[in-house]
Amino acid sequence: MENQELQTLVAEQKILNRIYVVRGQKVMLDEDLAAMYGVETRRLNEQVKRNMKRFPHDFMFTLTPKEYENLKSQNATSSWGGRRKLPNAFTEQGVAMLSGVLSSDIAIAVNIQIMRVFTKLREYGLTHKEILLQLAKLEKEVNGNSKDIANIFIVLKELIEKQAKPPVRNKIGFRRNDEKD
Repeated sequence: MENQELQTLVAEQKILNRIYVVRGQKVMLDEDLAAMYGVETRRLNEQVKRNMKRFPHDFMFTLTPKEYENLKSQNATSSWGGRRKLPNAFTEQGVAMLSGVLSSDIAIAVNIQIMRVFTKLREYGLTHKEILLQLAKLEKEVNGNSKDIANIFIVLKELIEKQAKPPVRNKIGFRRNDEKD
């Protein structure tokens, strides 16, 4: 694997590790995004606050205390300590909208990479869904044939039992006068 491919793979993995599922949506937290963009979390949130019209509820929302505690406990990390405010969570659309608010070269490059990862996740989800549909179809076919399969096993079992107990046969051939049946 080339060095550039390896760097891309590592970058994608770092992004994937920072995507969480909250309220049934894939989101990234403000502090993770700020770290990746190379800005302070409060600066990122200031820019968002100045442009609130760009961030409706389905693009960004603030975590509840319980959601935040759940995330901290799931990730077993202590680096999230010391926040005064609950973190903002950005959906894929919210991350895309951040590119219009943050215009540094680093922010643009990171945003492009994040959008590529979200796209790959969506493609993976569609592929996964297709596989599940194929398995459901196969399961229906097998269930429809289960009686036939059961009958085949019954016949095979009978054949095996017959081979295990060979029938008594009459001997063929000539008998001598001193032999008994």
